[in-house]
Amino acid sequence: MEKNTISDLDRIDVRLLTALQADSDQAIAELSETVGLSANACWRRIKRLEELGIIRGRVALLDAMKLNLGVTVFVTIRTNEHNDAWLQKFNAAVAQIPEIVELYRMSGEVDYLMKVVVADIAHYDRVYKRLISLVKLTDVSSSFAMEQMKYTTALPVRQVG
Repeated sequence: MEKNTISDLDRIDVRLLTALQADSDQAIAELSETVGLSANACWRRIKRLEELGIIRGRVALLDAMKLNLGVTVFVTIRTNEHNDAWLQKFNAAVAQIPEIVELYRMSGEVDYLMKVVVADIAHYDRVYKRLISLVKLTDVSSSFAMEQMKYTTALPVRQVG
């Protein structure tokens, strides 16, 4: 597949991606009016962006508070294990725990950073105990978010050039 970068997008693609990030449930007629294309041309653009992997999927964004998942925990992890076997075991462990919604391998002082959503501290404690029962960790530090000050799933899409 060809290289897919922001430089491959024109201004209509950028407008279309921006509109879809705001509301992917919009009718093609609405989207086409927003971006200034016919409905068929708009649909073809969306299909092309999906085929290129720029649009990876469409999801419903749920309200964590209404699902009793109002506590967000950021967990830093250090390990003394830096080999493929440990990493595979760690990935398998994390995949089993749905409360872990994001995981990053980091540079610097911390090896991994994860975001966990839970109902309360006791719920987080159960997640923590499950994780450490599945994989050996050297140091785990948890910080509980006091207030969410910004949240978005929208990426800053801009046309280059």
